[in-house]
Amino acid sequence: MIEVEHLTKSYGQARAVNDISFKVEKGEILGFLGPNGAGKTTTMRILTGYLPATGGTARVAGYDVFEDSMEVRKRIGYLPETPPLYPDMSISDYLAFVARIKGVEAGDLPKRVAEAMKMTNLTDRKDWLIKKLSRGYKQRVGIAQAVVHNPDVVILDEPTVGLDPTQRNEVRNLIKGLAGEHTIILSTHILSEVETTCDRVIIINKGKIAAIDTTENLTSQLKGGERVKIVVRGEADGLGAALEIVEGVKKVDVESLEHGGGVSVVVESELGLDLRGKIASAVVGAGHELLELRAISLSLEEIFMQLTTDEEKAA
Repeated sequence: MIEVEHLTKSYGQARAVNDISFKVEKGEILGFLGPNGAGKTTTMRILTGYLPATGGTARVAGYDVFEDSMEVRKRIGYLPETPPLYPDMSISDYLAFVARIKGVEAGDLPKRVAEAMKMTNLTDRKDWLIKKLSRGYKQRVGIAQAVVHNPDVVILDEPTVGLDPTQRNEVRNLIKGLAGEHTIILSTHILSEVETTCDRVIIINKGKIAAIDTTENLTSQLKGGERVKIVVRGEADGLGAALEIVEGVKKVDVESLEHGGGVSVVVESELGLDLRGKIASAVVGAGHELLELRAISLSLEEIFMQLTTDEEKAA
């Protein structure tokens, strides 16, 4: 549905987007994750035809963004970071106005407006003036205007910025409900947003792509080994030594627990090895009472920090 190859955007000597390539499949939710200024918004503005690129190609639904800009715009719904709302209009009037601008035929207009309000849970507020809505409901109206013409692709730039936790959760559920019929690119710097909403993630830093994959696959690629956490009762006497001699163990970190006593241990082994049975036997064999044993993985925050730190070291 979306194909980007060697896309570049320069401002003088500075490169906001630096030779990036990626694809987004139909019905997928792709998360653009990166710190402020990483190049996320610039890439999205190029895809929507808002900004010209310096180099490279981009295609949406088979149409070239640069050569067939109007065809691409017909197939894209866009929500910028600040929703383009008219506060003195009612929700239904505003969406009808936007639908006409976006080329929805007069006969289909009432149906499309009603459908957009239904998808975004705005039907019961259709006659409300936009200026009287909460921030969360204004964001819903912004999403509704992006989908009112039933586009193939929906591009959302920081759709939950400034919302409280309840509002963020509501908008995330709304976005997930749009997937399938619509291909979605979601830009954010909020790590939890990607984990709960997106099928795949692009981590972008200083205009370059640091990684593209699911969070699960990124964990497997980056962690360098399997990790197991155990908790034992009592003191750590001899525990570290007993675990270090288990074949395949690479690293053992022992930490005393402040509350309730006991010891927490993280054991890292070679990638692909499941040593949970041997670890349990070693703990019990060393005379310790095992209270907990579970596999652990890198969090998305750890993945992000590792990738962006590596990028900065390489620069």
